[in-house]
Amino acid sequence: MGKLGCTAEGHLNESKFNEPMPWIGIYVAAASAACALAMAIDLFHGFRYRKLWFPCKFFSLNATTLTFIAVAVKLSVDLNTAMPQVQDQLAKLSSDVLLCTVMGNSMPSIGTMENKEMVMNIMALGILVITSIVNICIQLGTGVIYVFWKEHAVVMFLMLVLLVIFCSSALTVPTTKCYLELKYKAKHKIAETECRNDTEESVVKRLRKRLIKYWIMAHTSSPQFVIGRSATCTASGAFCLLSTVALAEAMLRSYLMPRSFKFCDGESDYKWSATLILITQTVAVAVGTVAPASRWFTAINFRNPEKANKACKCEFKVEKYWIQKLVEWKEQPTSSMTCGWHGRKLAHSVKTQILDFFIGIQKGIVFVSKLVRLVSIFFMSQFLVCFRCCKKLQQLFKFRNSVASNDSDFESQSRRNNDLKHYVMHLEGEQQLVDLVMDNNCDAPDRWMQIGENQQPKYLVQFFEKFTISENFKGVIDFDSDLVPSLDCEEPPNSWALPVVTLTSIAISLPGVENHLIKQLTTAVHEGLLYIREVENNLDAGKKLFNIRKAAETVWLGIDLYNKWLDVDLHKMSAKGKTPREIIEKFSDIAKNKFAKLKTGEMNGCLKDIPSRWATNVLAANSMYRICQTFLLDFEMRDNLNGERLFERLSLVISDILGACLTNLGHVMTKQCHRSAIEAREECVRYAILLLGKTKKLLNILERQPLPPYSDRDQLAYIDYWRSSSKQKGSPHLNSSSEFSEMASLGSSDLYLNIE
Repeated sequence: MGKLGCTAEGHLNESKFNEPMPWIGIYVAAASAACALAMAIDLFHGFRYRKLWFPCKFFSLNATTLTFIAVAVKLSVDLNTAMPQVQDQLAKLSSDVLLCTVMGNSMPSIGTMENKEMVMNIMALGILVITSIVNICIQLGTGVIYVFWKEHAVVMFLMLVLLVIFCSSALTVPTTKCYLELKYKAKHKIAETECRNDTEESVVKRLRKRLIKYWIMAHTSSPQFVIGRSATCTASGAFCLLSTVALAEAMLRSYLMPRSFKFCDGESDYKWSATLILITQTVAVAVGTVAPASRWFTAINFRNPEKANKACKCEFKVEKYWIQKLVEWKEQPTSSMTCGWHGRKLAHSVKTQILDFFIGIQKGIVFVSKLVRLVSIFFMSQFLVCFRCCKKLQQLFKFRNSVASNDSDFESQSRRNNDLKHYVMHLEGEQQLVDLVMDNNCDAPDRWMQIGENQQPKYLVQFFEKFTISENFKGVIDFDSDLVPSLDCEEPPNSWALPVVTLTSIAISLPGVENHLIKQLTTAVHEGLLYIREVENNLDAGKKLFNIRKAAETVWLGIDLYNKWLDVDLHKMSAKGKTPREIIEKFSDIAKNKFAKLKTGEMNGCLKDIPSRWATNVLAANSMYRICQTFLLDFEMRDNLNGERLFERLSLVISDILGACLTNLGHVMTKQCHRSAIEAREECVRYAILLLGKTKKLLNILERQPLPPYSDRDQLAYIDYWRSSSKQKGSPHLNSSSEFSEMASLGSSDLYLNIE
């Protein structure tokens, strides 16, 4: 018997070397399917939101996708595996075309990258492309690829062109980002001034106008959209489409005209998996070509033959932003580390000549890209004319079917579009973009607003309508009295959520309250806490209240899922037949004991820290103690409140706190639009518009109550500042007997909410 891996004669045993090849083929097909799926999701996302330039959200250029691509194009770099049959040779070609497709598809994604990340990703892509081209040339020379050599040559050329276009587009990203960011800030100030002058309209209308302006600015300055509408990216769509045509031509010829080829006998080591690879990659190419082809078609459709004839003289002008980065590098002083005057002069001269060469190359790439776009317009002119006529007929049909009353709506829409035109962010040479955005994308905020309106928190709205918010949101002050002694030398700050959660837990445990009222309260509070989280997440600068917010979330999780405040069962508390006063006293004692136990136990070190950093259960216990003690002070004045009336009182205080907090929602929306980075700004504005739609009714209700006078808008995001502002104004406290007299006159029958 020979050695392991050797035959009896001592030769290397190669009999099983090729057995795993079909499984490797499955692996290649799976990677191709993953690329196809990611591109398909981006395609669906683009159609869903009517973004026909198809931003790259799931299939962007990064380490993960580059790994998938490298696995998917394995056949292109497989130098010595025999591929004799038609499906084997076509699978080789489909791997090449797939690489072209993913480059054309993912090109807009470079707009979202930081400079260093972009350089590294393009370098990795370049290594992969050059390796593939070299390996394909070797296979053409050795005979591994023995048919479709013309198609391979065309695809390799397109592959190289797409890589060059990738690098050319990447050079503009830092310049365009910087320019559009400065332009956005200037337009943002103009928009704020205009909206500040509209004092006659409601809050919702003012916010809607402001967010539409922000959306137009954010959408047109989106780095992916800037790359997607550029001349180089639209040209890459044409080249990507050509590579797909090359694959389709080869497949049709091989299957419809088999006699024009002479394929070899035998079977590939990949066996049946070669067919699976071909099918998967063909689907991936078909799906992936839609986005770059759509970018190309949108560009040439907008620049119709009539406009192209007028713009031929300036069509080939290379705008400054294309070469700005190279010019900056050229003008940058040479490092003084170079030895000697002659050495510095030589280094500067070499650098200048090299950068002049690359500036010329960049201008040539842009010129050719614009030439491709212009040639495409004239080749597609007849089709474009037919397409435009069909679109006009469709618009005419819609106009005839519309009622006469819509004329005023049409006029107001046209007037609004004219007002919004100067908010379109465009680069040099993109003046026509204004009309494109106004024609195709101006209604997007209205659609998102409608989507938001369909998701309004109906139980929270009903809660505000039934438990009417008191004047000046008095409950914000009433829930915590200054007369209650502290459990420690310092008091932690309050958040919006923690008192709401604590008051809700007390209300649930009260005796004599019907289950449907408790269900209404918990459902409304659950919806309200979602918006409180929006306010606190966006306006809590420096995360000062992080632990306190975490305490509220922890406590609410126990109440919502297990009906427990910390480890106290709220159902058992209400079932023991105690009076409301006794229940509140019990809660106060439990909270005080928990606080004392934690203070002397393992958490002693925590309590030595500043109060805002106490552990979550310590903060929850302190909040419960103070609220219970505040209400016990009131019981000394009126000891005859039953469970239902106290439940109503607690609900009103909860309503006031929720209402006061949610008055910050408009500030949250505008902050999101301005504070976010340019790469994420469009998504943030879209979310703000959705949020406006969801809270439209809430904002209309809250608008009836005035805010504290002389208050800083940023400071009103904090409940403690709100309380101090209201106290300075002289708001009444909870222990007002007139307020309790008013509460005593309320009946539970007036507070019924329907839950479906």
